[in-house]
Amino acid sequence: MRNEMEIVFDAIARNEALARVAVASFVAGCNPTLEEMGDIKTAVSEAVTNSIIHGYGNLAGYTGNRRLPEGKEGFHPGKVKLHCLLERGILHIEVSDNGKGIENVEKAMEPLFTTLPELDRSGMGFAFMEAFMDELEVESEPGKGTLVRMCKKMEAGDWIGETL
Repeated sequence: MRNEMEIVFDAIARNEALARVAVASFVAGCNPTLEEMGDIKTAVSEAVTNSIIHGYGNLAGYTGNRRLPEGKEGFHPGKVKLHCLLERGILHIEVSDNGKGIENVEKAMEPLFTTLPELDRSGMGFAFMEAFMDELEVESEPGKGTLVRMCKKMEAGDWIGETL
C-alpha cells in the first residue's frame, strides 16, 4: 500500500510541534514501536528546526524574510514543506525550504558544528537525523534553500504481506 501526505506551513518556531504531530499521526497506522516513533519525531523536529532557524533566520520571534503585499504591515514568514511517503514498509520524509541555503553541506553535517553558537545551538541536528533514520541526504544551494531527505524502514505494521 502507498500512502502520501504533504503539508506546507509558516517557518515559525511553534510549527515545529505541528510537523512532529503530523508525521506521528501519518505513521500511526503502521503500528510503529515507541522507539521508531521517537526516532521519527526527533529527526523531523531537527530538520524543521534547521529550516526555521538557519534557513529563514527565525531566531527569537522573527517572523520571516519576505515582505507582505504592498499596503500590508510587517513581514511574511518563509514556508517549510513536509512531504511523507509510506510505501512497502519504508517511510520517506522530505523537509524543504526556500531559505538562505547552506554554503558547505559537508561541514554543516559535522557533529558539533554550528553557525549560531551564541544561541547555544549544539550543532547536533544532522547527527541526530543520521542516527535516528536509516538514510539521510541533504541538498542545498546558497540563496535557494535546502532539501533534507530521510528514510526509515518500519519494522512492523500493516504493510506486512502487502505486494504493492
